[in-house]
Amino acid sequence: MEELELRLTQLGLYTREARGNYNEGVEDAVARYQWARGIQPEEYGVYDLATREMLESETTEP
Repeated sequence: MEELELRLTQLGLYTREARGNYNEGVEDAVARYQWARGIQPEEYGVYDLATREMLESETTEP
């Protein structure tokens, strides 16, 4: 989970300290990322495979 937070931080979508928890802040950042990239998940804020693949393709491994 910390890797997700750090990848979202690289894109300026998450500004809190990475703690490895999928909290409301992470969920909001994932939802904003999905909306901005045109990803249409079953539920916004859920870190699904399509979201993960796109996020990993445009960020570097922390």
